[in-house]
Amino acid sequence: MQNNFDVAAQSQSALATNKVLRNTYALLGFSLIPTVIGALIGMTMNFSFAAQSPMLFFIFALGAMFGMFYLIRANRNNSLGVVFLLGLTFLMGVMLGPILQVAFSLSNGGQIVGLAAGGTASIFLVLSGIATTSKRDFSFMGKFLMIGLMLLILAMVVNIFFQIPAMSLAISGIAVLIFSGFILYDVNRIVRGGETNYIMATLALYLNIYNLFVHLLHILMAVMGNRD
Repeated sequence: MQNNFDVAAQSQSALATNKVLRNTYALLGFSLIPTVIGALIGMTMNFSFAAQSPMLFFIFALGAMFGMFYLIRANRNNSLGVVFLLGLTFLMGVMLGPILQVAFSLSNGGQIVGLAAGGTASIFLVLSGIATTSKRDFSFMGKFLMIGLMLLILAMVVNIFFQIPAMSLAISGIAVLIFSGFILYDVNRIVRGGETNYIMATLALYLNIYNLFVHLLHILMAVMGNRD
């Protein structure tokens, strides 16, 4: 009798986890629509103020993002959470404006952006597939990834002042590894029931994908950008 209860409980847990994962992927796909719209708008904007005061722009952008994070978290159990999440993805799309402007100023900019998007999608599909099908628990990666992320942010802040191209490229290379690791970690956490809220799960995966794309794009621009 006890075994029957255990099997039923495990079955219900698996169904709940699958539902969270399905809802997360659906919302993640939908969140790309406001991102693209925001990016198209961002590409038409003048970001000269960001170049003149990069630290001020960084602080403003960080403040806006954390404000949206708070609103999403506070409303994670109701439909407003989805609205705020989509609002954040639109804002993040607008913030892609500066790097996309530089990318498309290159003669092969369209190809580079396409490669960055394709590379991001490929990495996500492979790592999420591993995290979903593997029996291994990747929760041990959490502490290492968080430490790496904090050091990465510190390095980015330092490089705002020094503007060293080689350091910027190294930061992007490390960021690709860190956010790839976060994709593996976050999807595995959903599969194992560590994250039961699909809005928060979507937020985590969206930020991983967004940052992965940005840093892949930066690397590809530096390596194969044609300014002729």
